[in-house]
Amino acid sequence: MTDANSSYAAAGVDTRAGDLAVELMKEAVAATHGPKVLGGVGGFAGLFDLSFAKDYERPLLATSTDGVGTKIAIAQALDKHDTIGQDLVGMVVDDIVVVGAKPLFMTDYIACGKVVPERIATIVTGIARACAETGTALVGGETAEHPGLMGADDYDVAGAAVGVVEADRLLGAERVQGGDAVIAIASSGLHSNGFSLVRHILAGRRIGYADAAADLGTTWGEALLEPTRLYSGPLVELLGNERIGATVHSLSHVTGGGIAANLARVLPRGSWVELDRSTWSPAPVFRVLSDLAGTSLQSAEGTWNLGIGFFAVVAADAAASVVAELDALGLPAWQAGTVTIGDRDLNGFEQGAKGVDGGAVRLVGSFAG
Repeated sequence: MTDANSSYAAAGVDTRAGDLAVELMKEAVAATHGPKVLGGVGGFAGLFDLSFAKDYERPLLATSTDGVGTKIAIAQALDKHDTIGQDLVGMVVDDIVVVGAKPLFMTDYIACGKVVPERIATIVTGIARACAETGTALVGGETAEHPGLMGADDYDVAGAAVGVVEADRLLGAERVQGGDAVIAIASSGLHSNGFSLVRHILAGRRIGYADAAADLGTTWGEALLEPTRLYSGPLVELLGNERIGATVHSLSHVTGGGIAANLARVLPRGSWVELDRSTWSPAPVFRVLSDLAGTSLQSAEGTWNLGIGFFAVVAADAAASVVAELDALGLPAWQAGTVTIGDRDLNGFEQGAKGVDGGAVRLVGSFAG
């Protein structure tokens, strides 16, 4: 070992551990590479052959970046890291399809206090597995060791993805019309949002992640680490369906900000939607957490997805066909509302979310069951 390496190791950075982590994850990452990926694993930059885009009239590149948030604290507490990668892909890649784009490739970034090769490889293998499921190549990444800044067992993950869409197939609020049906698509649970509130609730009741959650039939940790449902693959297939793909006008990913705010972002100015709570029943995890907090489900509508992970706004006469196709693709779906365009009193509606001057949305009625 050179003096330089000795000094770096003394500072808390183990470059050999990083190399071992790459070796452990290499096979899983390479499995996401098709013929469009050049250079393999380990280059300074990932390469993706974009020559197929010449077949587009006007190809638009779509990009998204995100992380997993404080859900990672639960994975760290349980030393269980095989699902966080899917959460990351869900948060990043599923934003790409919102504009109608097909995801192409993704990169990831992991910052940690100490590189534990097996842990890093487990995280990245989870990312790669989810990338493969969504048809996304994992073309590069970085693991950075930050001793003194982060604890030895601490880490955070983030990623970015790129997709492509034909300009005249771009989805968005400008396509939405009065009378369009709002189709809700089920979530798999909490996904990756609102975990600061979850952790606060459990801490206040002195509940540990290894404790049994009797009403959920599992431990709290297992229930909370349920991975984010992946929507990109089925939605890309739906959009490519010649019979009904063109009837989809806009899509929304229900992440931070909750149900109404995220739908409002993909509706045109001057439109409004009342989502009927009676069309679905939030999963038990939401109900149990609300009971523990002593609050109502309605009070969490701006924090948790409460059972809706995505929305599709579609032509009215295609609603039944879209729901049936989504169900066939493994995404439970139902109509939860209708778009109306016109003046009305918007008191109590959510609008202007994330700086978007879009439509207005509120939830009405009581939840089923």
